[in-house]
Amino acid sequence: MNSGIKLQIVTGLSGSGKTIALHTLEDMGYYCIDNLPVSLLEAVALHLTSEPEPIFCKTAVGIDARSQPSKIPQLPALAENIRKRGIDCTMLFLDAQPDTLIKRFSETRRKHPLTDGRQSLDEAIMHERELLQPLNNNADLRIDTSHTNQHELRDLIRSRIGGNSDTASVLFESFGFKHGVPRDADFVFDVRCLPNPHWQAELRQLTGLDNPVADFLNDQAETHQMMEDLTRFFDHWIPTFEADGRSYLTIAIGCTGGQHRSVYLVDRLTRHFRETGLNVMSRHRELS
Repeated sequence: MNSGIKLQIVTGLSGSGKTIALHTLEDMGYYCIDNLPVSLLEAVALHLTSEPEPIFCKTAVGIDARSQPSKIPQLPALAENIRKRGIDCTMLFLDAQPDTLIKRFSETRRKHPLTDGRQSLDEAIMHERELLQPLNNNADLRIDTSHTNQHELRDLIRSRIGGNSDTASVLFESFGFKHGVPRDADFVFDVRCLPNPHWQAELRQLTGLDNPVADFLNDQAETHQMMEDLTRFFDHWIPTFEADGRSYLTIAIGCTGGQHRSVYLVDRLTRHFRETGLNVMSRHRELS
């Protein structure tokens, strides 16, 4: 039984963008509650079902390590119990690399909630990551904001959470291995084996979205084989994940710099699956 009520849990590391996420959800019509103690989550869910006022049909709650850290491991089980009541309850986990978080706290001069006289900033970040690992492991959607500014994060949340809820939201993302593998990816594919347009002087400054690069890659037999294999894989497995109840999939495709080969393939895969009616979007991390 579906009550028609949506409860979005927003969690993740301090400095990863939870406040921006909640503000974005509020702009999307969600009733937002920040820093909710874990022990009150079931009470909120009970209120949503017992008093189904229109204002609460879409509710978002922010839960993090600032309160009741000992109860955080209970959150996945609480979310499952809420789903059994007919509430569409999903969990968004925001993450970022330690160096990125340290830089953000240094620039804003904010104090990390777990720092004290006994823990340095990097130790507090590591401690918080350990505390929240059960939530990271059970999240429906993970977003790594290490390479994402606040405007891009708002756009990602609007497109992924605000899309068609009847089908899985699939994100194809290009990236460069030399800049690190996305931490939020469900699948990672390495296409560095394909011929590299970088070594063609006239193509070096272009991207996989430009016609000369696309023509170069389209002339390579290896590109066609890679595209065929990836398409066949996802044609088979994406419906399987949807049938299993998955709401979000992030598929990362990487080349060396994230400028040519991965961009080209993400663009072609997005076009292919969009034509099939799938709820699909693309992001080119290194071109942002």
